[in-house]
Amino acid sequence: MTPVCPFVKAARPDDTTSKKSGENSVKHQAGSESKAKKESNNPASSSPKCPLGHDSQTFKIGPLSCMICQALLFETSKCVPCSHSFCKACISRFKDCPLCGADIEKIEPDANLQGIVDHFIEGHARIKRSVSSDKGGEEENKPVIYEDVSLERGSFLVQQAMRAFRAQNIESAKSRLSLCAEDIRCQLEKMGNTSELCSQLGAVLGMLGDCCRAMGDASSAISYFEESVEFLSKLPKDDLEITHTLSVSLNKIGDLKYYDGDLQTARSYYFRSLNVRRDVVKHHSDVPSQVLDVTVSLAKVADVDRNLGNERLATDGFQEAIDLLESLTLKSEASGLEQRRLSVLEFLRSQLTDKQEQAEATV
Repeated sequence: MTPVCPFVKAARPDDTTSKKSGENSVKHQAGSESKAKKESNNPASSSPKCPLGHDSQTFKIGPLSCMICQALLFETSKCVPCSHSFCKACISRFKDCPLCGADIEKIEPDANLQGIVDHFIEGHARIKRSVSSDKGGEEENKPVIYEDVSLERGSFLVQQAMRAFRAQNIESAKSRLSLCAEDIRCQLEKMGNTSELCSQLGAVLGMLGDCCRAMGDASSAISYFEESVEFLSKLPKDDLEITHTLSVSLNKIGDLKYYDGDLQTARSYYFRSLNVRRDVVKHHSDVPSQVLDVTVSLAKVADVDRNLGNERLATDGFQEAIDLLESLTLKSEASGLEQRRLSVLEFLRSQLTDKQEQAEATV
């Protein structure tokens, strides 16, 4: 999964721990005194305290994380007899505890630790949170914003989801992304279809599609990708990241249709992706990565045309992609793009060469 994250990169909550403890304690004391003065002058401005006692000076995410996937614990399970805790999906792959090396006789749910993790997420990582109140009335569903620990709400959960996905803990990734999607949808209801919210939801839905595809649920994956396309299509096409994410979602739907044998539908999605990328190149012809994207889309469309029996269209598509790559000039420092260009070019040439050899053999 290589999605474009539209959120601001979140600072690590424990970055402040690199400072000397003495320095931290002095600053914390000074900050507390200053804050106390401000709150005494303006009591209404104070934010609710985190019920777990987390604040920017003392918080560390380590105890709430799985050392295997490096993400927040999900379906927390502890090893017996050593009692070290990990995500259930992560530790199920091991026979020995990866932390202490003890034999794992069995694993048991750690409901207490998971409850702390869930409580932390609700208080510090959700975009939308509510708290129950004994006062009733309007305050019963009043949103509560705890004093944060330098977390960007939303981006933090996306970061955790991407870590879990890379570690093959797909259920964890899907759970975190589902929370993000739910929160963004609530914001859309309140604020309308703003560009920022649509781009965020489009990206998150695309990542949810990746999760479903990794789990073998093609139908749900297509639904998420289609909804991602719906939101991203509402946005201006002058943002390269948005158009790239849009074209990738279209291609992923095409891939799933292709593998399902629905070639005509696959071609329609590949062709839509190609048109999106062509439009981008018209306005950004000096961006090599965009030209490379066009050639990949040309290859996908041509491959379907060949499988549908339209050899002339396929040959024209492969040749157009080859011409674009041969004329593409890259700067010396763009070694990564050059490797990709050569790889795609080699594939395209092989498509024409193999067909020519087959034709000669039949003669």
